[in-house]
This record gives sequence, C-alpha cells and structure tokens, in this order.
Amino acid sequence: MGMSDLFILATPATLTAALVAVALTGLSKGGLGGAFALMAVPILALVMPPVQAAALMLPVLLMMDAVSLWSWRGWRDWQTLRWLLPPAVLGIAVGAMTAAWTSDAMVRLLLGIIALIFVARQVLVRAARAPAAHSRPKAAVWGTVAGFTSFVAHAGGPPFQIYALPLKLDPRVYTGTSVIFFAIVNLIKVVPYAALGQFTRGTLLSALALMPLAILATLSGAHLVRRMRAEVFYPFMHAMIALVAVRLIWDGLRALS
Repeated sequence: MGMSDLFILATPATLTAALVAVALTGLSKGGLGGAFALMAVPILALVMPPVQAAALMLPVLLMMDAVSLWSWRGWRDWQTLRWLLPPAVLGIAVGAMTAAWTSDAMVRLLLGIIALIFVARQVLVRAARAPAAHSRPKAAVWGTVAGFTSFVAHAGGPPFQIYALPLKLDPRVYTGTSVIFFAIVNLIKVVPYAALGQFTRGTLLSALALMPLAILATLSGAHLVRRMRAEVFYPFMHAMIALVAVRLIWDGLRALS
C-alpha cells in the first residue's frame, strides 16, 4: 500500500492547495459569505480529480459546521429554517439521483448567472429599504436549488442568500441561521456520498489531518463577523455574492468550452 493510498496530500502541491482551500473555506463558514468557500473545490481540482476534491472537503465542512454551531449558538430564525430545509432535502435527493448525468459546469454557469442577476437587482432597487417578507413559494424554489447545488458542487450558498438576504435579518441571526441550515444539509449529504463510494481511506485520513486548520479558520471568520455592523455586513455580503457569481460563470464557461 503506497503513501497516496493512505494520504492523498502526499505531495507539496496537493498539501499547499488543501491548506489554502481549507483556510478560505473556514473564513467563509465562520460567517464571511460564500465566495471563499466556493473557491475550495476549484483550487483542489488543480491537483486532484474534482470528485475527490469534493469528497475531501465534506468531512472538513462537517467539522467547520460543528465549530460554527458552537460559535453562533442562540442566533437563528426558525421560520427561515422551517421553510427552506424540507425543499433542500428534496434538492439533495434530486442531486443524488441525477449525479451520473448532471453537468457540474452547467450547474455552476446557471447558478452564477442567477446570483449575478440577484446582486444587480439589489443594487438597482436600493431605495426599497424595507425587509422582504417570508414567502413559501420562494422558499420552495430556492431551498430546492440550494440543496441540489450543494450536493453537486458544494455551492448552496448563493441560492440560500437569494432567499435570506432580502429578509434583512440581524447579521448575527442571518449567520446563525445559515450555519444551522448548511450543517443539516452537509450532514444529510454524507449518506449519498458514502453510497457513491467517495470516502476512501486516503480521503478520510487527509481530511482528519486538515481539521486543526479548519477549526482555527472558522473561529477567525466568526470573530470578524461579530464585529461588523449591519450597514457594513450587507454590502459586504452582496460583494461576496458578486464575486461568487463571476467565479461560477468563469468556471462553467471554461469547462464547457
């Protein structure tokens, strides 16, 4: 049994990519938006197959979720969770059933376009300062999309944000709600990922080695968000979504070309 069978981060290139990916994802999971997290799989895909990269990140994401749940305990909006989680489970099921036929490139491209339209709309209608009301139809649509894109590309952040950001929750409530939502989504994803044979010994041992950095980066992100005022937090989040959208569109077009 070779070193690569026990530890897939056995080369300087793979180790460096993994450290950068986990650090960026931890800052994001701590509360700094989704842009950093969406860079993780593309960075890892430079040195390993994309499917292996996604499998490596899932256990790390679960550890980050645990840290985030502790960091943001007591902050949540139950109505958002009640309305988004059931359709998200449906989206995960659809993603698992269509995994063999789903084009990751097309998902990223469409998601990027949707997210960019959302940011443009938010900028153009800044005069409408009143928070949006909860909507079951919108929750059904964006919850399903969030579950589906989270399964196929670890990219559930933009659909969640499209529904949740217009509610204009307190930044701490928004962050705590998103933490609970994605902790549950990621935990559910373990079953289909395992059924598809994505968790090898090398993948799990490598993920375990990355856990200390995952914890430190997540706590750092939470520390920064707690000190951000709402008038700073929401423009920052919209900028992060725009960055996510551009990255998704670029990745999608490059893969399809």
